Amino acid sequence: MSEQGRYVAEGRNAPGGKGELTVGNSKLAFDGAAAMGAALPGPADLLAGALAACILKNVERFSGMLPFEYAGAAVHVELTREEQPPRIAHARYTLTIETDEPSHRVDLLHRNILRYGTITNTLAATCDLSGEVITVPVRGRPT
Repeated sequence: MSEQGRYVAEGRNAPGGKGELTVGNSKLAFDGAAAMGAALPGPADLLAGALAACILKNVERFSGMLPFEYAGAAVHVELTREEQPPRIAHARYTLTIETDEPSHRVDLLHRNILRYGTITNTLAATCDLSGEVITVPVRGRPT
């Protein structure tokens, strides 16, 4: 686990491009080949995963701070790459939250995720970042 404010990862790559990252106590295989492969996630896939994890972590974080009640959350992230120069140009997400909170509270949660998320702020400074929040009622509760 990293110290607060400091994040560390280590990586290795072998000929043919099978790479491995060590992040905290987790080992992640990645595609480090020159050509894009389909079997393992590549660096851009891992960036999309970092954005997804950031959004979901902040749903949990702000659910306690606001407080905000939810029964579950899921996120779909898509990054768009430009070729010249090679960079991520657009990051889009759809966050689906199972909650009975009113829309103004959902908007407050969304604003906090964007304002205080490390990865959301980093990507917003370097590319077009946009997203939406969709709510679904909590199952099993009377309406």
